[in-house]
Amino acid sequence: MSLTRRKFIWRAGAGLVGSAVTAGFYAWRIEPHWVEVVERPLPVAQLPAALAGERLVQISDLHVGPRVDDQYLTATLDRVRALRPDILVITGDFVSYRGDGTFPQLDRVLSHLPRGTRATVAALGNHDYGPRWSQVEVADKITEPLRGLGVVVLRNERCTVDGLEIAGLDDLWGPRFSPQNVLGSLDPAKPALVLCHNPDAVDRPVWGDFRGWILAGHTHGGQCKPPFLPPPIVPTKNKRYTAGEFDLGDGRRMYINRGLGHLVQVRFNVRPEITVFTLSQA
Repeated sequence: MSLTRRKFIWRAGAGLVGSAVTAGFYAWRIEPHWVEVVERPLPVAQLPAALAGERLVQISDLHVGPRVDDQYLTATLDRVRALRPDILVITGDFVSYRGDGTFPQLDRVLSHLPRGTRATVAALGNHDYGPRWSQVEVADKITEPLRGLGVVVLRNERCTVDGLEIAGLDDLWGPRFSPQNVLGSLDPAKPALVLCHNPDAVDRPVWGDFRGWILAGHTHGGQCKPPFLPPPIVPTKNKRYTAGEFDLGDGRRMYINRGLGHLVQVRFNVRPEITVFTLSQA
């Protein structure tokens, strides 16, 4: 039987519709929960010999709230535990705040939070400050249970983990972004890295003599990325800052984690990420 022009057009159209439905289902139901474990080195100048070869695991942007499935988050945190991090760092946006009901939900998810054998360290993100990133009391209510679980929450502060200094900046969009003192207190002769939720902060003139790694989140990698093209929507002023490693050209390097959660349940070509760094001496 010959294929008429009308039948050809109908079948082609049906195929396109079917492909679109399949792609839409994948981007909605599959990829937002298909976590990728990215393994890579993290060379740090003057790193103590005791830390060489240790695992530093970064997670970011859980966005506990109405749009991210709790079971997905708890299963992912259990997966992080199985990786046996020596140091676990969390780079902000623990919640998508929707009133006081967010806090018991956060407690349920945090009951699965693993701890690093050496330390668990966190910085806050813009969503951790509630509506318009302006409510300090929301950030305080997030910080309290984290510290109760043994997490060191750094809000323009620093700590030392077995000779490695870790500084944590408060969020760039929040009301308490004031990194000058903590960055100025870092000794350039000592090994250090910085946790900073929003990558745009690296372009602010506040870094002084710091030379080293900055671990960030915030972007979710844009969540949707056409093949071979940059993501069309990235919540940063500097659109270059999408995901992965960036050489900032002055001795600083930044790594942007793609995050675990989302604001809208859709990801395409930008899988959620757990980053496993192996510390080494630069």
